[in-house]
Amino acid sequence: MNRDEALSRMETLKEAILYHNRRYYQLDAPEITDADYDQLLRKLIDLETEYPDLATPDSPTQRVGAPPLEKFGAVAHLTPMLSLANAFSDEEIREFDRRCRRFLEDEKTISYIVEPKLDGLAVNLLYERGALTVGLTRGDGHIGEDITLNLRTIPTIPLIIPRPENAAPTAETKTPSVPERIEVRGEVCMERKAFRNLNRRRAEEEAPPFANPRNAAAGSLRQLDSRITARRPLTMFCYAIGTAEGAFFRTHAEVLRTLAAWGFRVNPLIRPAVDIEECIQHYHRIGGLREQLPYDIDGIVIKVDELALQERLGAVSRSPRWAVACKFAAIQGQTVIEDIIVQVGRTGVLTPVAIMRPVRIGGVMVSRATLHNQDEIDRKDIRTGDTVVIQRAGDVIPEVVEVVKTLRTGAERPFVMPETCPECNSRVVRSKGEAAHRCIGIACPAQIREHIAHFVSRGALDIEGLGEKMVAQLVAGGLIGDPADIFFLTKEKLLGLERTADKSASNLLAAIGRAKKPPLDRLIFALGIRHVGEQTAKRLADTHVTLDALAAATFEELQTIRDIGPEVAASIAGFFREPVNLHVLDKLCRAGVVPQETVRPKAAPLAGKSFVFTGTLGRMGRSEAKALVQSLGGKVDNSVTKTTHYVVAGEAAGSKLEKAGRSGIAILDEEGFFALTGGDEN
Repeated sequence: MNRDEALSRMETLKEAILYHNRRYYQLDAPEITDADYDQLLRKLIDLETEYPDLATPDSPTQRVGAPPLEKFGAVAHLTPMLSLANAFSDEEIREFDRRCRRFLEDEKTISYIVEPKLDGLAVNLLYERGALTVGLTRGDGHIGEDITLNLRTIPTIPLIIPRPENAAPTAETKTPSVPERIEVRGEVCMERKAFRNLNRRRAEEEAPPFANPRNAAAGSLRQLDSRITARRPLTMFCYAIGTAEGAFFRTHAEVLRTLAAWGFRVNPLIRPAVDIEECIQHYHRIGGLREQLPYDIDGIVIKVDELALQERLGAVSRSPRWAVACKFAAIQGQTVIEDIIVQVGRTGVLTPVAIMRPVRIGGVMVSRATLHNQDEIDRKDIRTGDTVVIQRAGDVIPEVVEVVKTLRTGAERPFVMPETCPECNSRVVRSKGEAAHRCIGIACPAQIREHIAHFVSRGALDIEGLGEKMVAQLVAGGLIGDPADIFFLTKEKLLGLERTADKSASNLLAAIGRAKKPPLDRLIFALGIRHVGEQTAKRLADTHVTLDALAAATFEELQTIRDIGPEVAASIAGFFREPVNLHVLDKLCRAGVVPQETVRPKAAPLAGKSFVFTGTLGRMGRSEAKALVQSLGGKVDNSVTKTTHYVVAGEAAGSKLEKAGRSGIAILDEEGFFALTGGDEN
């Protein structure tokens, strides 16, 4: 493909990945399998490798997960919580070892640690002087959701790390002194038996059951009322530390032994490995135990044991070079596709869905699977009536792996995407270079439902009580036809809906009233402008402090905003030139929806400047130095690029210093850095 086609494909992939990040990390409602997500990410990585100048800082390859939910408050991790690269076979595990050896060419032996990869929710616990002060989700890897009150209810999380005189040493280590500040990281999960008991109780209370233990754990941690979390049977296994001020560890094994000595739960299946072949043996051994374990795992994690080697290996933009997640083969089963239906999404994309004869896979009854698009159906030659092999990759969402063609009878029917929309009968089109078919009807009820559901979702206006079912009722009843109509609802209209009583109607109207003064970035995101996710919406709100200012921005002006290219700029400019959209914005104004203007920092002397740190600073830790730069409006990157303005070089600076010298980038020593930032005054 040429550069323009590559750019278009990259934008499509980014839009899809960011959408699925939100479904998985924020809504706990994934729509695709882990394997399909990994394929999307790999395709984007491949394109960014081939066209590095087209890669953008807001690409999902530069990030981990999704932005935190604002209702919990956002707190920065002292050390980033990176994601892990994946391996899916013995050979890919060996390739991980070869990469490490190429990077550490002077090391003759590399020892590893093998850990089971639990299927839960990653969290970061900050202890100060031995006391738990803050507990965060992974969030976007740099900033997490503050769920401290909920985490404090979990019995396996120590509220205080015992001092040496109060702790019982293990057989392997004496209990070391507790650092002034330390981040302890682990996975919160729910064991299978506890999960079954919880769902049994929910059935007795006529509450909907959780789909699987991971969803139950994630949903429990995101409760606003920590008393509800306290009633949920959660546990936590610790697997790493982040910042540890005043502590020194030589190996990862030593870290784990210390955590166990301090009273944290460490998984008993963790094993050392003298080489990569022993890692592979553990991979298959733990895989064989998978069904016998009391909790869900979906693979193992292999880590370089020696921390000095981890430091030398470093990280790429979204994952460390010194660790890899080795996924297990998905659980499979066989069934029959009885029908293929088509669902219409917010942007008009038609998605074929297989309706299957129910089959139990891994303890879960499966009856539906997404088929993604016509190309995917054609590639696998999937037909209605086919016997197929399906799997729950990542033990969550089912997918069709292959057709058992030897069982075909001749009665199977090929699937062809409809020429008209099943919801509104408008024409269906497929643009050149896209896999998706789209409905072009501007009044399509399915698109209206999805668009309004997005408008009121948690990342947007967050109107409590307006879930998908309520939105569907309102649209079907003709009470709303666009997002602005929500603010013209009355109690009389709501009382005409099924199962809507006086109190629930009043509560909903109150929630709608509270949503009339949203932060500007959340309203921009809520509008559903194509290619504008939450981070882009924040950037737009920072550069255009009112919605009117953004609406008046030209295509050329929008392109001057960092990380906004021609396609995104065209999408934004086009949105505010569309008469239907302007009509909705006018209705929102008449309804009294007034976004809060963005308040720009009064002092941001480093705004627009990018810093990279290498080596050790004498007067403050690197995390404090990074926080200082960010507090002054600057940006901190992990690697030197053509957009880097300064490289700050401390003692024992590494290859980043050499690269900066070759590239002509300004280099600051410690004195120069503090002179620029006023760090001596802080």
